[in-house]
Amino acid sequence: MNNIEITKMGLVEKLQTMDAIGDSLIHDNGDVKSPEWHGDILSTRKKKIEEGNAEFCSIEELRPSKGA
Repeated sequence: MNNIEITKMGLVEKLQTMDAIGDSLIHDNGDVKSPEWHGDILSTRKKKIEEGNAEFCSIEELRPSKGA
């Protein structure tokens, strides 16, 4: 399947295809490993939380304002 074939698909067909791919990935036992730097970032964030130095924001704060 190529990009031209995908663009010809209807919305429902595209969503069904995405579902099928998602299901396939869930049941795939492939060895996809996170890169080492990802573990480093998670460790740093966890340490900040444990020390009380983490700052959080809501999803609303992350969304662009409607006037922008």
